[in-house]
Amino acid sequence: MTEQRCAVVAVLGAPNAGKSTLVNALVGAKVAAVTQKVQTTRALVRGIAMRDDVQLVLIDTPGVFAPKRRLDRAMVAAAWSALEGADVVLHVVDASAHLGASKGADAHSVEDSASIAAKLKQMGIVSLLVLNKVDAVPRPALLELTARLVEQGLYTDVMMISAKRGDGVDDVAKLLAERAPSGPWLFPEDQTMDAPARVLAAEITREKAMLRLHDELPYDLMIETETWEERKDGSAKIEQTLYVARESQRKIAIGAKGQTIKTIGELARKEMEEAFDRRIHLFLHVKVREGWSEERALYKRLGLDYEAS
Repeated sequence: MTEQRCAVVAVLGAPNAGKSTLVNALVGAKVAAVTQKVQTTRALVRGIAMRDDVQLVLIDTPGVFAPKRRLDRAMVAAAWSALEGADVVLHVVDASAHLGASKGADAHSVEDSASIAAKLKQMGIVSLLVLNKVDAVPRPALLELTARLVEQGLYTDVMMISAKRGDGVDDVAKLLAERAPSGPWLFPEDQTMDAPARVLAAEITREKAMLRLHDELPYDLMIETETWEERKDGSAKIEQTLYVARESQRKIAIGAKGQTIKTIGELARKEMEEAFDRRIHLFLHVKVREGWSEERALYKRLGLDYEAS
């Protein structure tokens, strides 16, 4: 019998660096929400990938940035906590952000990446550098960026990928498998994530809501799966609530004649049916819940530290 090997991999990076897209690509299935908005991932999401006889447990983390709100602080603290017990740390850097680093979100991304590197160095943690979105960077600029980052002496290897297109993802999986230590698998071979189905269902709907409402409500929404009813025909009836902070936001989420929430529901249902390989009856409700981001119980459900500083 072949000896089992297993690696716990912490995937760290600035907001919108492509961590969730990479984790989904490595797993080969949807385990994490993906949008163009920063801070899509709020808690630690574990995806499980198999590479021959090696199990890779990939911890997708919230983006690391300079936090301002309680929820921000809790998310950043969760990201750094993923390093505890990890066999490998992947530092995912948005290579394309360095091209437009003089303005807007790109500048913040570069600053956040530099802060992550500085803290990793301070902690004495050697990591693997994953340069993402390299398809959007001219080769001379990419080589210059790589040389500049490698000079820090922080990385054992540099991988260049486009997680969205799948380019280089297999090379990352191969390298992680080669570095995996001997040890028993932590999950069954056919499992792709360690969160319950109702949590994944909520993440799918939150992703669709964020994509649809990104201009009006970029962060002020939360999805909870209230009920999950198994039906005799093999389908499932799911009831979810989309919580917003104010009445004006509730009207935006519902849309004219209920069209916005209807569209979100249709998109979420289709993806759930693919994810769960069954028919889904999805019912979405929109409610106002003032101050939801300050509720201690919410942090407990997300696995976040309410008192994180």
